[in-house]
Amino acid sequence: MGETAVRQLRKATAKLAGAPELEEFLLRPDPDDPRLTRVVQGLDESGRPVETPVVMERPLTLFLNGQEIVTMMTIGDYPDYLALGYLLNQNMLRLDDEIEGVDYDEDLEVVVVRTARATNYEEKLKKKIRTSGCAQGTVFGDLMEKFDEIALARDVELRTSWIYALSRKINGAPSLYLTSGAIHGCVLCQGDRPLVYMEDVGRHNAVDKIAGYMFRHGIEPHDKIFYTTGRLTSEMVIKTVQMGIPILVSRSGFTAWGVDLARQAGLTLVGRAKGRRFVALAGQERIVFDAELQAGGEEDPRHGRKAAGDD
Repeated sequence: MGETAVRQLRKATAKLAGAPELEEFLLRPDPDDPRLTRVVQGLDESGRPVETPVVMERPLTLFLNGQEIVTMMTIGDYPDYLALGYLLNQNMLRLDDEIEGVDYDEDLEVVVVRTARATNYEEKLKKKIRTSGCAQGTVFGDLMEKFDEIALARDVELRTSWIYALSRKINGAPSLYLTSGAIHGCVLCQGDRPLVYMEDVGRHNAVDKIAGYMFRHGIEPHDKIFYTTGRLTSEMVIKTVQMGIPILVSRSGFTAWGVDLARQAGLTLVGRAKGRRFVALAGQERIVFDAELQAGGEEDPRHGRKAAGDD
C-alpha cells in the first residue's frame, strides 16, 4: 500500500466514522504522526514493486526513582502514560503515591518516574513470569498479589446497544492498524462513548497507557468499559480487574484461565464482538439485551482484524 492509498483509506475511514463521533474521543491514535510509521519498498505476490507503511518499534527503558525496572518495545507515543501504567499494573506504584516527576529523554530512550515515597524492588525484580503477551511481556512479583482484594462495582450494566455502537465507532476511527497493521488497540469507554484509544505493538502496552492516563487524570473506573482487540488472556483479565474496571470486551477470543479468573473476580467478559455477534462467558448478569440483532449490522471488511480463533 503506497502513500496515496494510505491517504485514501484514512479519508474513507474518517468519513465512515463521522466527525461528531470522532469528537467523542478524549484521546485517539494519530496515524499521521511521522514518528510512528515509515514507508518501506518491497515486492508483492506478483513480483511487482510496492510501498507499504510499517509500524516503528523502539526500546524504552523505564526507571523508578534510581532503579532500572524494564526495557519495553513500544511505538514510542505517550511514554509517560506507559511508564505510570506499567508501574501501577505491576503493583510498584500505589494509587495514593505522589508523583514528583516523569522525565522522558527521547534520544536516550529512557523514562524516569520519581515518587515522594522511597521504593526498592530488587527482590521483586528477581521473580519474573513470562506471559502470553506480544513483545514478550513480563510480569514481576506475584501475579495475584492484589487480585482477590479487589471488589468490582456490581450496580453497573452493559447494554447490547453499547457493544454495537462501540464496535462501529472504534473500528471506524483512524488508526495505525488501518494504516499499517501489526498493532493492538485498547479503548477506555463509558456507555456507548469511546474515551481513550491507545495502540501499541503489544496489547499490554496499550493497556498500561490507559492505566497511566486514568491515574494522571483522576478517572474513576467503576462505571467504565474496557475494549480491546486482543485475546482475553489471564493477564488481560488481571490488569482490567486491577484497574477496577468491571466490564471487558474484545473482538477476539478467550483463554480458559482468563474465563476462570473473570468469574472469580465478578468481571463481565465479552469476546468475539464483531458486527452483531458476541459471546459472554462471565458476569452475564450485567448485560441488558436492549437491541435487536439487526441493529448491529455486518462489519465493514476493511476493519477486520484477526479472527478470534487466530489471535
